[in-house]
Amino acid sequence: MIDSEGFRANVGIILTNDQGQVFWARRIGMDAWQFPQGGIKKDELPKIAMYRELKEEIGLEPEHVELINSTDDWLRYRLPKRYIRQNRRPLCVGQKQIWYLLKLTADETYLDLSYTSEPEFDSWKWVDFWRPVEEVISFKRQVYQQALKQLQPFIL
Repeated sequence: MIDSEGFRANVGIILTNDQGQVFWARRIGMDAWQFPQGGIKKDELPKIAMYRELKEEIGLEPEHVELINSTDDWLRYRLPKRYIRQNRRPLCVGQKQIWYLLKLTADETYLDLSYTSEPEFDSWKWVDFWRPVEEVISFKRQVYQQALKQLQPFIL
């Protein structure tokens, strides 16, 4: 779903463990790390999209996590011009995201990066809470910082 301003509706997932670390995943075949995220389908609620993406990208079911909180509103980032697909309509200039903070309550063995036939990630690790802001691709940094800042107070 792309809105009238060209932003694609999306959800982001910040998964934590008992130590307050966050799940950090490497995009398949690349040296690019990010949080799980994905688009919201037409007529799909953001929370439903989040659980769908959680399953598709890292193999977890709702019963494997505790939903702690979410960002108050959409957080937006613009794509650099080189990433904008000029030949597609409607034109997508960036993403608007609702971010969800989850805690893993099941054993790590439930994490499955190859759940779908087209995996998004090929590796993962637990990292310190703020590390993703330093390592994510530059055009996503501000959104990562905003999401982590809003959700940090809910980390126990």
